[in-house]
Amino acid sequence: QVQLVESGGGLVYSGGSLRLSCAASGSIFRIEAMRWYRQAPGQQRELVAAVTSGGSTDYSDSVKDRFTISRDNAKNAVYLQMNSLKPQDTAIYYCNALIIPDGSKWWQEYDYWGRGTQVTVSS
Repeated sequence: QVQLVESGGGLVYSGGSLRLSCAASGSIFRIEAMRWYRQAPGQQRELVAAVTSGGSTDYSDSVKDRFTISRDNAKNAVYLQMNSLKPQDTAIYYCNALIIPDGSKWWQEYDYWGRGTQVTVSS
């Protein structure tokens, strides 16, 4: 059973920083892309940042130059460093990963989600 568990959310004032972590556990053969999404109240879930297994990254325009995604393949972990936070960054942040479980074919990627961690930015 593969699981993703996020940590690091909390309450911060505008202009502050937070670092989110997400660790994958279970019988994992390989992790392909890892991503962070967020969902604010009454809004659709949106993609914030993504990182490939090779380390290439991409960001939504709303967080570019403020957030940095990184991963540690040895730890099956992905991180999101969030700087210059704004009240509009308030949301539940979800970790997502494309994972090939142990014993699967090389093309059998599955989409896994964490339960989310709350980030609240107060003005």
